[in-house]
This record gives sequence, C-alpha cells and structure tokens, in this order.
Amino acid sequence: MNILVTGGAGYIGSHAILALQDSGYRPIVIDNLVTGFRWAVPDDVAFVEGDIADETLVRALLKEQDISAIMHFAGSVVVPESVEDPLKYYRNNTAATRSLLESAVSCGVRHFIFSSTAATYGIPEESPVKETAPQRPINPYGTSKLMTEYMLGDVATAHDFNFCALRYFNVAGADPKGRSGQSTAGATHLIKVAVEAALGKRDGVAVFGTDFDTPDGTGVRDYIHVSDLAAAHVLALKALIDNPGENYRLNCGYGHGYSVLEVLDAIDRVTNRPVQRRMEGRRAGDPDSLISDNSAITQSFGWQPEFDDLDTIVTHALQWERKLAEKRG
Repeated sequence: MNILVTGGAGYIGSHAILALQDSGYRPIVIDNLVTGFRWAVPDDVAFVEGDIADETLVRALLKEQDISAIMHFAGSVVVPESVEDPLKYYRNNTAATRSLLESAVSCGVRHFIFSSTAATYGIPEESPVKETAPQRPINPYGTSKLMTEYMLGDVATAHDFNFCALRYFNVAGADPKGRSGQSTAGATHLIKVAVEAALGKRDGVAVFGTDFDTPDGTGVRDYIHVSDLAAAHVLALKALIDNPGENYRLNCGYGHGYSVLEVLDAIDRVTNRPVQRRMEGRRAGDPDSLISDNSAITQSFGWQPEFDDLDTIVTHALQWERKLAEKRG
C-alpha cells in the first residue's frame, strides 16, 4: 500500500517513514525542504520537492503513485513564532491543509492521519487531559491545528473518507538505530536544547519559572519518544483501513510527566556532565502541568510504548546529536 507522507523530511515525518517501511508499507514523500532535510529521507523512498498547497502537483502525485492514505506532518510548529506571525501559521497549517484535503477528496484518497497537538487544549482545567476536554487554544499554532481538526470532521461527514487526528504532547528522542532525529537548527524543545548544551553547542539551558504548583516548582510535561509516536501513526493507519466508518481524535503521550529539573537531571546522569541552568521568569501561558490521559489510544489501537523511560529518551537524543555534529562536520 502506498502512503503519501507530507513533511517527510522533517523530524516526526522522517520517523514515520521508517515505521511505515518497517511495517511493510511504501511511503512516498512530499516536502518543500524549508525546514526539512533531503538526507532525512532514505534513498529507497520516492521523494518530491514541492508544496502541499500546489494542487496540480499533489493531484498528479496522488494519481501517479496510486496513493491510498495520507500522513500529514507538513506545517509550522514554533509557538512563539505563531504569536509573532499568525498569518504564516494560518497559511502553512490551515489553508495549505485545506488544499491538501481538496486534492485528496478529488483523487479518491480515503484515509488521512493528521499531526495535531495538545496545544489545541490551551491551558486545561485538569491534568491528565482527556480527549473530551474543552479545546481552547491560546496561540495561533494551536488554533491553526484545531481548525484543521474541524475541517477533517466536515470532510469525513461529506465524503467517503475517514481520519485520525493524533494530539501530540512533548515529542523527544531519536530513532534508536540512529537513522533519524531532531535536526532543526534553533529548536526550542527542552530535551533537544539540553543535549545541545551538554555537547557545548549552547552555553546553558533557561528554566522558565520556578514557582509552578509542582513538586520542585518547575513545569511538568509529558514527553513521548518519537519512535513510539511513529508507531502510533502506523496503528492509526491500520485502524482507519479496517474501520472505514470510524474517525479518531486521540492523545499521544505516556500519561505521566517530568519536570524541567528532572529532565536536566537526566541529561546530567546520561552525560556525566552538569548542564548550566539559568533560572528565569515564567513565560505567558505556560501551565503548571500538561499530561495526557492516553487510555483512549491504548484501548483503541492496542498501542504499547516501547521507549517509555526518560533516560532512554535522553540517550537516544544525545546519540543523534553527536551523529548530527559529525554529519554537519
């Protein structure tokens, strides 16, 4: 079965490619390489450099490659940037996805897996967060993703089409076999920033807020290994194929979290070298704790995480960061 992976040259998309291949599917990638890397796509995977909003290109690709399903990762993902440049996010995330959906429907593609986010919940009233929690995003990034979830629901009602929106919590780590990892320069994810600091690429790590209502005063987040997340996408694909009348909106996390200081302690343990910490004030909109209730995805798909261990996540991220330094040489 041929699966179109949009944004397949990026962090999560490149891991989805590996999971699809390992499961016997044939991925085909489209990526405009604005933030992705051509080398992140294996040589034996068909690759097209282009934009998902180019309906002529996408429709030709869907027909020529006989695409059965789409895994959609392409888009912009930096929350502070979305506040500074909201129209970029509504263009890249919402409007471009509308074009992709129109191409999919016109070409008879019936299954769609969407890279959504816990940011659609905004600041939840309760943690762990259930899928039934109100979705009240507090930034354009979260809003742009929620708008896509609305579009997917409407398209599924009107057409022979079903979808799964996976709401990611904090994605981290790298492929255990060293085939891919987080490669974006200037990334803002804590574990990526911390391993860069551990290898001397940054002069330290800023800790934003020490007065949260948590055991050590720093924010608690649910970190999910990127390979476990990629495996969830493959399970979602199988579920859509086996249950053509069903749609899914599911959290992707481990159901427990770690504080900023606990993450930095793990970096220190794995590297045997303390990372410099700079205590700074809170950032606007940061909740005390953001943890998923993942019971729905485990029950719906039988998803069983393989890398639910903070030191393992950090180790894989560190191994990739070292390999990336050699690659950039």
